[in-house]
Amino acid sequence: MRTIMITYLAMCATTISAFAPPAFGLGALFRPPNIKIIKSDGNTDRLEEAGKFFVDAFWTGKVGGGADTLSPKQAFQLERQQVAEFNKRYKRREAVQTGKLPGNYAGRSLDSTSELVLCVNGSGEVIGCAGVEVSKIKKMDGYDSTFSAPLMSNLAISRKYRRKGLAEDLVRAAENIARREWGYDDCYLYVEKRNTPAIKLYQKLGYKSVWEDDTATTLLPTGDGRIANGKTTIVCMKKRISAGLFSNLLG
Repeated sequence: MRTIMITYLAMCATTISAFAPPAFGLGALFRPPNIKIIKSDGNTDRLEEAGKFFVDAFWTGKVGGGADTLSPKQAFQLERQQVAEFNKRYKRREAVQTGKLPGNYAGRSLDSTSELVLCVNGSGEVIGCAGVEVSKIKKMDGYDSTFSAPLMSNLAISRKYRRKGLAEDLVRAAENIARREWGYDDCYLYVEKRNTPAIKLYQKLGYKSVWEDDTATTLLPTGDGRIANGKTTIVCMKKRISAGLFSNLLG
């Protein structure tokens, strides 16, 4: 069986990048000042910082029975794996001589289709992240066929900053990259079925369930210091990101 790194949504501020429109609603009223949504641009230092942040924000007290506190051995092992995973997915690739993007995107290759978006506070500390990349999506049609599309993953918010609308901003930033920069009409994600708060938030943002896979496995830090493999059910969700306000009405 295949181990899947599950995304977690935990439930910007006065300054937000142009590609991430501010979210509205009750959470926006409680946002701290000087929060920014930025791209990691594949920077290795940023990816390392984000990987270490993700271990605390996601793996500590993970939905499904994860340990409330990680042992030093668990934290070290997970940090090493997470930083390696972020570098594998989002690290900057060498730009080809004739294919550099202009302005703020100089140095990124034209075929770059992965990005880790970061939410940082006024001190520049990473307090949230969300990844998006063009990946193979299963059709689950009985033929094991796939197609390429943007896949959002690795979404997490620091406990101190949850329920302030930041997760919504990160989702929108990832969607804007997939739509405006890569030209895709749909965005997909995987989420554990037992993570009901995350599913409800995704539904609120316009995502609909496409299929479920009850043969998936996930890592689970245990209270006795181990990192175990556990069974889980994955829900694949999809959103039409090209339809604006009418995306909820389309399949």
